[in-house]
Amino acid sequence: MDRALYIAMSGAKQNALGIAASANNLANVSTTGFRQDFEQARSMPVFGDFYPTRAYAMEERPSSDFNPGTLVSTGRDLDLAIDNQGWFAVQDDQGEEAYTRRGDLHVDALGRLMNGEGKQMMGNAGPIVLPPFEKIEIAKNGTISIRASGDEPAVVADVGRIKLVSPDLKEMEKGLDSLFHMRGQQPGDIQPPVETVEVVGGHLEHSNVNSVLALTQMLSMQRQYEMQVKMMKTVDENAQTTSSILDIQ
Repeated sequence: MDRALYIAMSGAKQNALGIAASANNLANVSTTGFRQDFEQARSMPVFGDFYPTRAYAMEERPSSDFNPGTLVSTGRDLDLAIDNQGWFAVQDDQGEEAYTRRGDLHVDALGRLMNGEGKQMMGNAGPIVLPPFEKIEIAKNGTISIRASGDEPAVVADVGRIKLVSPDLKEMEKGLDSLFHMRGQQPGDIQPPVETVEVVGGHLEHSNVNSVLALTQMLSMQRQYEMQVKMMKTVDENAQTTSSILDIQ
């Protein structure tokens, strides 16, 4: 009985993890540039000092969905979307380079070019900091041109270039900060800029989450979770019945 109880308990736990993954996808259906996570379950034998006659289901996230999301026109100068494949380089909370598809940009009080998640955009020469300006334009290759405050309308200066990269998708993984990193990335490791990656100005990329599929998966795993809980209850009832019979004897 205890073995069946363990299998049902572990199954319920893994179902709960799967529900959380689908719920996270569903919660980010409107998040700019979000990449949904895949989830799957596989059999995992119970290892120990005995013959492995039992197995349980283990939920895992094998990868993320790298298919592009839908581009939506906003007309805003600081809204950018990657055209097809590629990534923006940003600075994560540890000061290292990370990658995202989020391009809803703004300039903070210190002149830093930030995205909607509060991450500073990286340029080919390092983190991007802009001088005060009256107008800004960003070219397809990421070059930033401004008309500085007080300058004549015809005076336009290039002040930096957003770093656009195209790493091997098989080597990328999503971190707990929702940014993508390279597997085995060491401090100071960076990706080279790629000239063929282009941006579309005045547009944002929506999440690539399929809300109907995410909701369906979550409901399916919820039913599996309820089945596992019911199995635990049944095992407990059988154990109590067996104990009562033994007491009578």
